[in-house]
Amino acid sequence: MVSVTIDGIKVEVADNTSVLEAAHQAGIKIPTLCYLKGVNAIGSCRMCLVEIENARGLQAACVMPVSDGMIISTNSKRVRDTRRMNLELILSNHERDCLVCKRNYNCELQALAERFGVDDIRYEGEMTHNPIDITSPSIRREPNKCVLCRRCVAACNDIQDIGAIGATERGFKTIIEPVFKKSLADVPCINCGRCVQSCPCGALTVINDTDKVWEAINDPDKHVVVQTAPAVRAALGEAFCMPIGTRVTGKMVTALKRLGFDKVFDTNFAADLTIMEEGTELIERLKENHHLPMITSCSPGWVKYMEHYYEDFFENMSSCKSPQQMMGAIIKSYYAEKNNIDPKKIFVVSVMPCSAKKFELQRPELVGDVDVSITTVELAEMIKQAGINFPELPDDTFDEVLGDSTGAGAIFGNTGGVMEAALRTVYELVTGKKLDNVEFNEVRGLAGVKESQVDLNGTIVKVAVAHGTKNIKKLLNAIRAGEADYHFIEVMACPGGCINGGGQPPINNEQIMTYGDHRILRAKAIYEEDEANTIRKSHENPSIQLLYKEFLGHPGGHKSHDLLHTTYKKRGKYHY
Repeated sequence: MVSVTIDGIKVEVADNTSVLEAAHQAGIKIPTLCYLKGVNAIGSCRMCLVEIENARGLQAACVMPVSDGMIISTNSKRVRDTRRMNLELILSNHERDCLVCKRNYNCELQALAERFGVDDIRYEGEMTHNPIDITSPSIRREPNKCVLCRRCVAACNDIQDIGAIGATERGFKTIIEPVFKKSLADVPCINCGRCVQSCPCGALTVINDTDKVWEAINDPDKHVVVQTAPAVRAALGEAFCMPIGTRVTGKMVTALKRLGFDKVFDTNFAADLTIMEEGTELIERLKENHHLPMITSCSPGWVKYMEHYYEDFFENMSSCKSPQQMMGAIIKSYYAEKNNIDPKKIFVVSVMPCSAKKFELQRPELVGDVDVSITTVELAEMIKQAGINFPELPDDTFDEVLGDSTGAGAIFGNTGGVMEAALRTVYELVTGKKLDNVEFNEVRGLAGVKESQVDLNGTIVKVAVAHGTKNIKKLLNAIRAGEADYHFIEVMACPGGCINGGGQPPINNEQIMTYGDHRILRAKAIYEEDEANTIRKSHENPSIQLLYKEFLGHPGGHKSHDLLHTTYKKRGKYHY
């Protein structure tokens, strides 16, 4: 521990702690822009400058380590004037159309301008003008709003180890873009949205499809059905200033019904359905000892990553569609038939924590299952547009039958959740024994790669869980090299799983430093959803049993394969 003095406050912190972190521990908020905890710390924006006694110049607090006896001033006139000058220089080359920006009132740059009382820009000059990239079905890139903080670059390069975007040109002409000035659609971007979650302003946002949803709701000839993913209910409340990780399932259902959807179903039902199909597929592969390890296919970002970088694992992939697509297929077949509705008149909307879902539903082999996918942020926008006071809403329940689910379906939102749900069912189907303790703690948590094993009547099945493509890469490379051996692997493209998807409300430094890791708080809400459910195993869902009895026949059957399974395609690294 070392002792430092910050603005006259003495504080003891661990050696090598940054000045920024030390100030936070002393209750002092130093402004940041390029810094994002756990993602980027490069000191380039110069907003976190502080004055250190006996130092030659001002220092960037995010990268400056403390030393014993250090005396720091975070609010001297020199510091305030320099920060404001730097902010004005950043704003001088920023497209300031805040009123029509998707990050209006949720923009870190805007918040800094308010904090420093910027009501005029003294450094007006030439501005860069670059075209907007809307070629991706998932991500909108507006270079003229970019502040060159490089947080998105760090997220894509260092966190995900993909490198779809980076800095090109030099000096005033510097731009963050894909290689060779290509569009996002023409490089191996997996649409995960880590860049969107890292962006402090409106330079990177998720493509907005709410107009399509409003149009469908207002069309009297359309029967509009909505499904909601498990992770949405753990983060939607944040858009309405509720604490991170507040579980808002009932309020969310009420809001959706008030928005005008004809039916409100739960994607958790389709998660249970996925376990039935995927579990059966795993059991068959274990019996025949072929195409192992089997790898889950729920994450569209992971699927696209595999198609770009790991084509040799095609045969290892589960052929199951994701829960989003399974639900769409069941709504337009079973639900339509049961309720005598023309499938052509059914319009399926999914609410997902994931930006890659917008890409997934456009895949040729999946077109038609789901019509529009919107994110948690987009749903919050619709609720606000409708003037609904979300925090004060009463709780309601999903519509039957496709709104019925188990705790196993709920935990799909967390890394390790698909694996845990599958093991609950596969164990009982193979052994015929009741699983009293349904919680597989070995596959929970935020470790990059988690391992466990389960005894299935004398056969030891080794499993692994990886989340974030950087961790996935390490795991698959180890398998390629013969250094790892598993039977079943769960992968999620986003670090932490769906709770940390690209379509969730973005988290800023102040929230992280105040509440801690948002992934832990959201995951807790998901596990509480599981624990609150009276049924916690997918195969015990009576509505799933009814679906197979009345319509599908049996898991892995001919009808199931036609409706619930898919194929993959090889993709190059770049399109020329």
